[in-house]
Amino acid sequence: MEAVQGSALLVYALVAVIALIVLIAKFKMNPFIVLIVVSLVLGLAVGMPMGNIVKAFETGVGNALGHIALVVGLGTMLGKMMAESGGAERIANTMIKAFGEKNVHWAMMTVAFIVGLPVFFEVGFVLLVPIAFNVAKRTGTNMVLVGIPMVAGLSVVHGLIPPHPAALLAVTAYSADIGRTILYALIVGIPTAIIAGPIFGKLISKVVIPNPDNPLISQFVDEGKKDRELPGFGITLFTILLPVALMLIGSWADLFFAPKTFANDFLRLIGNSVIALLIATLVSFWTFGRARGFGADQILKFTNECLAPIASITLVVGAGAGFGRILMDGGVSKAIVGIATDAHLSPLILGWFVAALIRVATGSATVAMTTACGIVAPIVSTVGGVRPELMVLATGAGSLILSHVNDGGFWLVKEYFNMTVPQTFKTWTVMETLVSVLALLFTLALATVV
Repeated sequence: MEAVQGSALLVYALVAVIALIVLIAKFKMNPFIVLIVVSLVLGLAVGMPMGNIVKAFETGVGNALGHIALVVGLGTMLGKMMAESGGAERIANTMIKAFGEKNVHWAMMTVAFIVGLPVFFEVGFVLLVPIAFNVAKRTGTNMVLVGIPMVAGLSVVHGLIPPHPAALLAVTAYSADIGRTILYALIVGIPTAIIAGPIFGKLISKVVIPNPDNPLISQFVDEGKKDRELPGFGITLFTILLPVALMLIGSWADLFFAPKTFANDFLRLIGNSVIALLIATLVSFWTFGRARGFGADQILKFTNECLAPIASITLVVGAGAGFGRILMDGGVSKAIVGIATDAHLSPLILGWFVAALIRVATGSATVAMTTACGIVAPIVSTVGGVRPELMVLATGAGSLILSHVNDGGFWLVKEYFNMTVPQTFKTWTVMETLVSVLALLFTLALATVV
């Protein structure tokens, strides 16, 4: 069969996305199965060699789960230990006391913005979701009100602010100054997170109410006696921020020791997100386990029982990545890039537009940002007239737009918050698009004064 070319690729991709939404939302089919079937049919429809279709899908799944499965598994164990010990309850109580029950959505955005600075979105998500569950339970509020500000804070720092890998690569590609990039990113990112997080979260929580019968809540919310002694706020915060600190130290390894030395390599090893979470989980076995009076059998029970509910989440996230890979290998991404480069837009708009199109096609903010930089940077270097730091922000903003069914983050939010597919579009997808558009607008405004 001859491969499909040009705009027909975009039509096939659009039909595939619509089919996914209809089959999952209307016909209540299993998302994991639907993602596999639609991916394979799309591969056939666009003319991919039959021998490559399954291989491409498996590559997408493997690349995603190689990281996400480990991160979600270890993060869930850490969250379970925090919940069973009362640590999540302690943080929730302290935050509610500091911000007030009416302002918990502001508290969640603030914590997410700080915790998310050195970590991948998925890592920050699994670290903070137990706290979000406890805050929602403790205040009797809608999970959307608490959760959307949390993911908004994480998303903004993931897409705009170094030391995230994609942002760092963009800094290099555009020859930007990293210090100035961080400063501009904060100027753009903070108001963006405020509008797309607490403000939008409060509005949409009145419209979207997830099913309160969430099977994951029992894993992260302790239902024990309220008068029991909770772990201290300090030790709880230390344990939950330990992986964040380790990742930050790893990213700064070159500041402490010369590259390619044992000490430098060791800091980079413990700063790897999987190793950092592993260390924090092991530490939690003491701080949230032994120190709270739990024996080895109880700790083993906690860590075993918390994994079952995340199995379906992990599979769906992997299948979504497989669908994204089919879109890439089928030529959809290339077709989108061609449209963008032919549009002759201003550098900032071009960087945003190319990243946005690749994001919609592949589902990955990191892939969108890194690919867009490679395409746009040579064009910008010849055109000139724009600060490279602002190009980093514009490209990062584009990489966050319109998260949908081919994005692992979409399925993480849907499953953890116990929402339907339409509810996830109304909350998560709209929030991500708000972040993207607002960040671009603030970047364009900043370009007029710097």
